[in-house]
Amino acid sequence: MSKHDFDVIGKDQKRKDGPKKVKGEHEFADDIQFPMMLHGRIKRSDIAHARIISIDTSKAEALAGVKAVLIGSETPIKYGIVPQMPTEYALAHQKVRFYGEPVAAVAAVDPETAERALDLIEIEYEALPVYTTPEQALAEGAVKIHEDNKFPGNIAYEADQNFGDVDEAFKNSHYVLEKVFKTSYVNHVFMEPHCAVSKFDTNGELFIWSTTQIPHYLHTHLAKVLQMDMNKIHVKVTGVGGGFGGKGEVSNNELISALLARKAGRPVKVLYSRKDVFLQHRGRHPIEMRVKVGVDKEGMITGIDYNGTMDGGSYGGWGLVILFYTAAMLHLPYNVRNVRFYARRIYTNKPTCGAMRGLGGVQPRFALESLLDQIAIDIGMSPYELKKKNAIGLSHETVSGQVVRHSEFRKCLDQAVANSGYLEKHGKLPFGKGIGLAGGYYISGTAYTLYMAYKPHSSAMIRVDNESGVTVYCGATDIGQGSDTVLGMMAAEKFGLPFESIHVVSGDTSLAPFDLGTFASRVTVAAGSAVCKAADNVLEKLKPVAAIQLGVSTDQLEARQGKIYSVFEKSKEIDFWKVVEKYIDAHGPLTATGNYTPPRRTGNFKGANIGHSPTYGFSAQCTEVDIDIETGEVRVIRVTEAGDCGQPINPVSVEGQVEGSIVMGMGQALFEELKVGKDGRLLNPSLHDYKVPTATDIPELKTTFVDSYDPDSPFGAKEAGEGPIQPVIPAIFNAVYDAIGVRFTEMPITPEKVLRALDEKKKQEGMQS
Repeated sequence: MSKHDFDVIGKDQKRKDGPKKVKGEHEFADDIQFPMMLHGRIKRSDIAHARIISIDTSKAEALAGVKAVLIGSETPIKYGIVPQMPTEYALAHQKVRFYGEPVAAVAAVDPETAERALDLIEIEYEALPVYTTPEQALAEGAVKIHEDNKFPGNIAYEADQNFGDVDEAFKNSHYVLEKVFKTSYVNHVFMEPHCAVSKFDTNGELFIWSTTQIPHYLHTHLAKVLQMDMNKIHVKVTGVGGGFGGKGEVSNNELISALLARKAGRPVKVLYSRKDVFLQHRGRHPIEMRVKVGVDKEGMITGIDYNGTMDGGSYGGWGLVILFYTAAMLHLPYNVRNVRFYARRIYTNKPTCGAMRGLGGVQPRFALESLLDQIAIDIGMSPYELKKKNAIGLSHETVSGQVVRHSEFRKCLDQAVANSGYLEKHGKLPFGKGIGLAGGYYISGTAYTLYMAYKPHSSAMIRVDNESGVTVYCGATDIGQGSDTVLGMMAAEKFGLPFESIHVVSGDTSLAPFDLGTFASRVTVAAGSAVCKAADNVLEKLKPVAAIQLGVSTDQLEARQGKIYSVFEKSKEIDFWKVVEKYIDAHGPLTATGNYTPPRRTGNFKGANIGHSPTYGFSAQCTEVDIDIETGEVRVIRVTEAGDCGQPINPVSVEGQVEGSIVMGMGQALFEELKVGKDGRLLNPSLHDYKVPTATDIPELKTTFVDSYDPDSPFGAKEAGEGPIQPVIPAIFNAVYDAIGVRFTEMPITPEKVLRALDEKKKQEGMQS
């Protein structure tokens, strides 16, 4: 079978869950109801940094309808997504570290009673200094937010990497440019808030239904925090109304619902409000980056120097991983031999930052792509020419040892530029109109060295019989991106069956084997590999049975279009299900498993798990803007994207992922920013005050796939959900520069900033004249 000779793969496929979602029949966590179910609510701190002196819950406990009250002293066990460095508690233990941190929780017969009970809980605090910026937290004499922090002061983690000779590279450069870039404090704004329902049965076993992206990690953390055997805990993922990384950590409501259910002896639901979602946060890290880039006379990059300070908020979360991701994401997709990276993640008294779509890559990509655009213009070269010259080839090994086994990034640049008319437009449009170019990439199926104790990283089990058809069991979670459809399509292609006959069961720890979870664009490659191996193992059991029936050898048999047939004598064929029936009659149930763990690399990654990624996806975008000179409003009117996602498994789903990435990135570039008061209080924790793109803001989107196929990936596929967000912001910023000649280096580009910049430009032009 040639790489494009597929019956199911590469064909637009409607999702099985689509009609249910459209009709409102798809079950989400908040839809779950049980007899005598209680409603949990959380008492949050009204101070950003303080020691807890006392908590009096007696009045809340006496309120009619209240069945359980929980405080931090009952939850003394730390947890964290990085298991070696736990920093969090289900409820604040002895100290609060941000305004709105969960301090106590109540389970009552209805939400209104629970809310009243929260008001009756009396808490005495000893106030501590509040630090809302890294500068404040790093100041001499600042109080430690985490007393047991092993780094000096409020530094959570540090990363220091140096490859090649950066100073020598700059000394020999034709042109060197240095700028400071600042990114914003933004939230995922998924439509469905966090929700969890917990229920203990009469045997003392816990069942929890949640919106999590990581059911098996939630399973592990529940066992730790509740001090229970894992085999007595069952995590079930309901429909997930978006996650984008924000549900990629254990959330307080999940632990609290389980703890309250155990204490009350009744099922408990804990549903977040939108304000609660903002307080849980885990959004993108704000980073201040001082970045310096040198080039030679031909525009080839000679060296990069990066110095960054990340505002991590109050707890560790994904912070350590993202810090090193930022280091690893800095230089690809360009060939750079001299790179220096130093960055710190700082604790502050704000909701914790974490994983958000394209984690670790969006911030450095913004800085580097903006600098390369300006350098090209300054040395009299087209940004396209400079980026094409420096783009990696079909394969590449970075100076740190990251192995890119397959890349079509140059094709992405060529296709985006050709389809957009970039060369005809750049620098030639009327004042106020501009076009910008940027590139990016992301990992696919990477290994996580922090979790290497968990092997394999993805597993699948397939059951085949005439009673239920083909059922694929896997631990990866469909969070709306369509992974159940993709994995089902892979199984269908392997067996030569229509997609409709494949059933995918995912996100249930009682049924599905272990999977790390849905994050970092790992599911298609990792879980897909596991499903393909399981399918191959099923076929290895079926082929000897078919071979006997057909009188041929097993090595000449293939499954396709409902048949198992000889590739040499195609008239010799037998119905797939007839072979299944004969196998089961002779041997019993037909099942097989498959698993996948990415290859371990030997590069000098210094903590960067990204270096173990087996493959990478790439993207290039040309974005056009139209700026209202009177109001300062920046409108994105057209985005032309070309992506290397390998072989698209379900093209219509890939298009949706790319378009979602573009709109999400556009929001951070132009609108989105969480505001924090001096006391640590969030000032805009609602969708009324926190601005996101709406349907009227969406530009014309033209997405295309470059011809690509990674022969070492399942059906040649790579990621498509996070690489396309990397170029979005710098392409917009570069387009704004092309439109009005102002280089913005801080997000978001609000109308006020545009008007101020235009006024300043007029003043400077007046002074020069």
